[in-house]
Amino acid sequence: MDYSTAIAHLKTADPVLGAWIDQVGDCLLCQDQGEGDLLFTLCESILYQQLSGKAAAAIHRRFLELYPDRSYPTAQDLLNTSDEALRGAGISRSKVVYMKDLAQKVLEGLPSLEALEKLEDEEITQTLLPIKGVGRWTVQMLLMFRLHRWDVFPMDDLGIRSGIRKIYELSDLPDKKTMEKLGQPWKPYRTIASWYLWRSLD
Repeated sequence: MDYSTAIAHLKTADPVLGAWIDQVGDCLLCQDQGEGDLLFTLCESILYQQLSGKAAAAIHRRFLELYPDRSYPTAQDLLNTSDEALRGAGISRSKVVYMKDLAQKVLEGLPSLEALEKLEDEEITQTLLPIKGVGRWTVQMLLMFRLHRWDVFPMDDLGIRSGIRKIYELSDLPDKKTMEKLGQPWKPYRTIASWYLWRSLD
């Protein structure tokens, strides 16, 4: 994927971010893109909520090990799995409820990723927010890492806020107003800007 237009825009629009982009080098966002269907993608996001990447990755691995015969479970597989088995993989009680609610909604006709691709970002958000445990951040991760939307800015993400604090040398984590003002010049490439902000924490 060619990010050269986006990077040229960001460097011109924001010299501070531009200097950081020069330091990091090429944008490898396309290498971070996820796989699997909507159920798999949203289950992964739910499992990663409020956990460190390392802890979440271990739980996600144990979750997939419950289904040794396939790459990832179907909605029916998930509903057929006992709560005890899911809890045994390290999944919290509330997340078991969220994942089963999601599986039920998939069976009831939740749109596929292919169907969602035809919708605008906000339409996708409104379609998915009624699912238990799926908030705006979860939808934003889907937009960025599965649907390749280039202008998503997850302002509630602690990594994004920490990255801004670091790069712009702020004394505290930025509030939403500060972030909106900073992010304004990055449009329509705020996903790419966000990727670089995350890299500042590596």
